[in-house]
Amino acid sequence: MAFAAANIGMMDGAYFVGRNEILSWINATLQLSLTKVEEAASGAVQCQMMDMVHPGVVPMHKVNFDAKTEYDMIQNYKLLQEVFNKLKIEKHIEVNKLVKGRPLDNLEFLQWLKRYCDSVNGGIMNENYNPVERRCKGGKERNLRGSHKSSKSLQANSLPNRGSIDGGSKQGKVCATPSAENSAAQILELSEKIADLKLSVDNMEKERDFYFAKLRDIEILCQRPELEHLPMTKAICKILYAADAKDSPLAEAQELIGRSVDPDMLADEAE
Repeated sequence: MAFAAANIGMMDGAYFVGRNEILSWINATLQLSLTKVEEAASGAVQCQMMDMVHPGVVPMHKVNFDAKTEYDMIQNYKLLQEVFNKLKIEKHIEVNKLVKGRPLDNLEFLQWLKRYCDSVNGGIMNENYNPVERRCKGGKERNLRGSHKSSKSLQANSLPNRGSIDGGSKQGKVCATPSAENSAAQILELSEKIADLKLSVDNMEKERDFYFAKLRDIEILCQRPELEHLPMTKAICKILYAADAKDSPLAEAQELIGRSVDPDMLADEAE
């Protein structure tokens, strides 16, 4: 299993799986109703995913599904790291980042986890696994589906409720409740869209930095004194330093290389 985990690099297709697909995978597999990846920041979901692909390895009675403080969350991640070590999975969990609930950090870890689980079970769900029953065997169990639905409902209804309480005898405010509900729903929808856009930007910036680092390594190599005068090096630099994106420098680079080729040498090789 260590081999499968170790070969999941940052440019693996796993890290291009979208937030909605990750959430659908979690909800379908564990019979939950998460709406945001950061709702899995406690580490309980990750523990149960490992319990599904490696039955009996995770001590579910120690998993705290009601973890809200960073201290309680860290205990879940310690348990998860112990499971990784037991299975010889070479994966370091960046607990300090995950417990902060940042969407991108949690998305990346869940992307990795999905890739790992798929490598173990071939992406096929274990029909004999009962996620609700397994959570009930934990000593600190809660109904995640119910709690998330309740919190979403409370959030959506918070604005009209406040208007009803503050309004008292002001009937005009009470009558405006349907409009307030619509506004709250729109705010929630826009907030989710903003979160998606932020994740997309973060992923693009990460990919940009990855390729920039590659180009910088090539540039440093081309600047070595023993290489910088070679035709191949000059051709590479011609491409690296091209300022006009419309006109490709490839033809000029190929010409530089072509000038350095000895026609007699090519003829000898052809014979």
